Amino acid sequence: MIKSENLNDILFYSLERAIKSYRQFAQRQLVKHGFNITIDQWLVLKTLHDNPEQTQHQVAETIFKDYASVTRIIELLVEKQYLVRTMHAADRRRFSLTLTENAVKLLDNMQPVIDQNRSLALKDINEMQTSQLQQLLNQIIKNTQSDSI
Repeated sequence: MIKSENLNDILFYSLERAIKSYRQFAQRQLVKHGFNITIDQWLVLKTLHDNPEQTQHQVAETIFKDYASVTRIIELLVEKQYLVRTMHAADRRRFSLTLTENAVKLLDNMQPVIDQNRSLALKDINEMQTSQLQQLLNQIIKNTQSDSI
């Protein structure tokens, strides 16, 4: 028998809704400010900016996307001239991904909009509450990654 519950009363449903709502809001703001890039494309660029030596597989893991999706995103970023893809010096089966000067400028120009998006999303939520939320989310991650389950 199916338990009678409302989706809106399920914590993880609300969490998913909040994430989706924020992503849609953030994407609208990027478009509004004239940026021709998606949140997922930004995530790839940001990941490679912060960790230039990451492989495509590592990027996929970092941004929670499957390898095929990251491959498509990288293709688009190469076409937009934000990434250069070259053969890896030590492993000919891999590519090295390098941000272009355009990508670095783009990330710099986007940062104020990203900061504003986060600020608006966290309006009326104080530092203690965000810290508690971060701790709770980290505990959920820990609980669900445990081998003892």
